[in-house]
Amino acid sequence: MKKILQTAFILPLIVIAAIILVIYQVKNKPPIEHEVLQFPTKTVEVITAKELPFRTRATAYGNVEPAILLKAKTEVSGKISYIHPKLKQGGSLAKGTVVLRIEPTTFKFSLEQSEAGLVGSKSALKQLEVEEKTTNSSLKLAKQNLKVGQKELNRVLKMWKKKVISRSVVDTEEQKVLQLRQQVEDLQGKLSSYASRKNITKAQIEQSKTQLAQSKDTLGRTEIKLPFDARIGDVLVEKGEFTTVGNVLFEASGIQAVEIKAKLPTSQFRPLLIGLSHHSSNLQNPKALHAILTKMQLKATVYLIGNDMEKWQGKLIRIGESIDPIRDMVDLVVAVNNPYENVIPGKRPPLLKGMYVAVEFFAPAQKMLVIPRKAIHQGRVYIANADNKLEIRPVNILHKQGQLVIIEQGIEAGEKIVITDVIPVIEGLPLKPILADKYELQLAQDALGMGETK
Repeated sequence: MKKILQTAFILPLIVIAAIILVIYQVKNKPPIEHEVLQFPTKTVEVITAKELPFRTRATAYGNVEPAILLKAKTEVSGKISYIHPKLKQGGSLAKGTVVLRIEPTTFKFSLEQSEAGLVGSKSALKQLEVEEKTTNSSLKLAKQNLKVGQKELNRVLKMWKKKVISRSVVDTEEQKVLQLRQQVEDLQGKLSSYASRKNITKAQIEQSKTQLAQSKDTLGRTEIKLPFDARIGDVLVEKGEFTTVGNVLFEASGIQAVEIKAKLPTSQFRPLLIGLSHHSSNLQNPKALHAILTKMQLKATVYLIGNDMEKWQGKLIRIGESIDPIRDMVDLVVAVNNPYENVIPGKRPPLLKGMYVAVEFFAPAQKMLVIPRKAIHQGRVYIANADNKLEIRPVNILHKQGQLVIIEQGIEAGEKIVITDVIPVIEGLPLKPILADKYELQLAQDALGMGETK
């Protein structure tokens, strides 16, 4: 019994001592160290936002057509007596070559008649001039004779008054004077008629000259010469065939230049006008339209579809008069000079009629804020700010071209643009930016159109 009481007394003391020890240890235990958690620093590539020389460009497509297309037509009727041996489809002939001739015999007869008529009219005029000269001399002599006759009559009248001579002598002298006066008047009348007669003959000469010129012109139209170096298309007549006025004889294309009516969507045409003055223009004035084309300064490069290694330099010469309402396209007419030069068989062909080509237009370089398309994330860009923290910023895009984007508002030159993927995308994410200097150089070349290949 005594042993049980001792056990009951000692056990509570042990429990109380244990509790006191635990409390003491808890109160004197050092505080737990807390670890500060944060996102790990993300290594990213960045470029410096810069205003780079940028050339807007667009590609249009169209078919090659000759700048000059001749459809030779018959201007006189007749039988074809001569056709040049090379006047065949696909042939090439030089400027001034006589390619076709219509039988000229009938027209030569007409020319000879016109020449004879002119010679006759000139002879008649010369004869009138001689007659006029002779009549003028005769008139002078007649006037002198009249003057002498009048003196003689005056002398006879004085003698008759003195009763020295009879009246019959006076009458005879008066008759002579009347005859001389009549002769002078006849010569004067004849002389005055020469002016009108010469005018009539001169008019006949002019008419004969006109007929002669018409005969020569008609005879010249029997011979057809090429007005330029040409490549022959369709030939529609044969030697010995009779042809009438207005019939098409053959087609010929000039080889000095070709034109391409390239079709370009209006959405791609508008960016080519970036930087032009916004002042109004009167397009009814042809000079104003020419000034706009000059101010655009678009460079046009032509190349064949499927063979973009061979290129030709062109020039924008016209803009289509209307927009295709179905496809929303505008026509840009480009001229290429000397399309037959530097031809390499099997490698570089000439630009032939009907070829389907691409025309790449480049606008003049302008300073613009250019960044790569991959730096755009749903209308926003990622920026490594001055504290190397991620900043997400919306931007206004002016124009997209290939892998390039032109920024109108949202970022400033000098800011660091992140060009690599960032996961997770959280505002304020710590960054370790690495400048991609080689990529910046490539970006500058692409902006000028130097770093891209087709």
